[in-house]
Amino acid sequence: MQNRALGKRGLAIGQLAERTGLSVSAIRHYEAEGLVRAFRTSGNMRRFDRADIRRLSFVRIAQDLGFSLAEIRQELGKLPEGRTPDKADWARIGATFRKKLDARIATMTALRDKLDGCIGCGCLSMKTCALWNPRDAARRLGSGPRYLLGDTSEDALGGQG
Repeated sequence: MQNRALGKRGLAIGQLAERTGLSVSAIRHYEAEGLVRAFRTSGNMRRFDRADIRRLSFVRIAQDLGFSLAEIRQELGKLPEGRTPDKADWARIGATFRKKLDARIATMTALRDKLDGCIGCGCLSMKTCALWNPRDAARRLGSGPRYLLGDTSEDALGGQG
């Protein structure tokens, strides 16, 4: 009975922390980042909607998967204001994150497969080596391990790739 009455008044930050496994300071940080919004009771106490449990759980999982707060904020901004997000709302966000995760998985799989054959291999063929960079031609592509990340633009390398 007490929980039901509490539900109408919202959750205190400590209760939200307990339900999400986040620290109070993390919740305050996420609030400052615009990922959740507290409201004030008539007694000027700060409270959070129960829907913020799911929102903050999503933030935590998305960060663990390597998404930035900016990416997370952008997606959470698509959730409705003034009502608890429903299954369809979360499905739309999930579809966006699925595409991004699939692309990351494909990149990581390709990189893993190339690294298995490259690191410390003592290449027998410089023509097929993913790290070989004659006359530093890859510098035209920008910084970083371009070949291993799949950038083999012939135009950028002037036919040397």
